[in-house]
Amino acid sequence: MSGRPAWNAVACAILACAAASACSTAGVKMDTTHGARPVDEDRKAVAALDTEYQAAVERNDAPTIERIHHENMILVLSNGTVVTGRQIEQAARDKTRSYERQVEVDNSQVVRVSGDTAVVTAKLWLKGTRRDGEAFDYKLWFSDTYVRTPTGWRYFFGQAGAPLPK
Repeated sequence: MSGRPAWNAVACAILACAAASACSTAGVKMDTTHGARPVDEDRKAVAALDTEYQAAVERNDAPTIERIHHENMILVLSNGTVVTGRQIEQAARDKTRSYERQVEVDNSQVVRVSGDTAVVTAKLWLKGTRRDGEAFDYKLWFSDTYVRTPTGWRYFFGQAGAPLPK
């Protein structure tokens, strides 16, 4: 009986290899560093979350913004200014900007996943009015980094490019 657990382990290893082989021959990309989790599922989840985030910013929906933010989230603007997640959440509560548009455009969103990290790159269109009445209307490129936590994907780091020429 002492040999039986060893054979069970061998059988499990063979089954795991067969399952991985079946997935790879079926064209399913697997994240081999974190078990048999399809990368495409993570990519779709993060893409949807980032789209939800942009819509929440457009609506000044502070609770949704806060839910998506990692507790240590920061955004670095093109001039080097660092804005914390808490500052972004407060700006939404205070409605320092009123948005007509805060949306990813031109089917530009690309999501890259590696293990527990995902980076979203896209072109963003921002149009609206600041609290002082000053209008804004510009596009920029950004990269948002999400990390997988025990409670799901969270927006950890963002970098916003300078407004693009019109």
